[in-house]
Amino acid sequence: MKIDFHVHTFPPEVVADRERFFDGEPAFRTLYGHPKARLSETEGVLEAMDQSGVDVAVIFGFPWKDREKARRHNDYVLESASRHPERFRALACFDPTADWAADEAVRCLHAGAAGLGELAVYEGADERTALGAYGSLMDLCRGRHALILVHANEPVGHMYPGKAPMGLRFYYELAKKNRDVPLILAHWGGGLLFYELLKKEAPETLARVYYDTAASPFLYRSDIYRCALDIVGPRRILFGSDYPLLPPSRYEKQMEEAGLGAEEKAALLGGNAARLLGLGETPP
Repeated sequence: MKIDFHVHTFPPEVVADRERFFDGEPAFRTLYGHPKARLSETEGVLEAMDQSGVDVAVIFGFPWKDREKARRHNDYVLESASRHPERFRALACFDPTADWAADEAVRCLHAGAAGLGELAVYEGADERTALGAYGSLMDLCRGRHALILVHANEPVGHMYPGKAPMGLRFYYELAKKNRDVPLILAHWGGGLLFYELLKKEAPETLARVYYDTAASPFLYRSDIYRCALDIVGPRRILFGSDYPLLPPSRYEKQMEEAGLGAEEKAALLGGNAARLLGLGETPP
């Protein structure tokens, strides 16, 4: 089973006229302001999944600042998962620091969301406030056996749209709060996984963190796969394409270049996600 753990889908009205949604949403404008920045409806996601041999996708929207935009987008994602329960698992997405975030999280989890994500703070924000907000959302997930997927990015290197201001300490502090909540850090955790090589504290703190591969062909050499496997092992890495940013084939090419074996690829491309989602195996 091949599972893509990181897929964005957008309602038809957003795909048809994205500019109408720019006001009050600077992050959306930054990420999708260029007309060549790809957006996809659910039907387009299904078509791409079939072409790439993806059996199941974890789908979500965008962390809107506006409550109504977030609600409508989450409803679209939930409805898509309801229409195609064999193909989709839905996550609820919104601005995690909004004063209505917890209410939206409860609403979506009650409606069948498997968790929350991809949660992100793209503009400058007080880290203590953000940590408190994420902590409250983790508490909600803890009580409902749900997971949480968080945007993370490397604090150095080239700039690009969507590079969030939070540093690795922020994601490390999140990991401290996740002792019994499945926490997935997108984009290889912004490199946080390399600190699992430390002798004290970090290995225990990060022991239950998962890392997804979203945007990897844009960010890292193919060597990242072998390095990550050597550090964290084969069970805590999840294939995520960040579709429609990139197709799955780009990631599978990198895995081949990295010399991954058949069992390693099977774990990354679906086995780990199936276990986490409870699809055919006992969840951890």
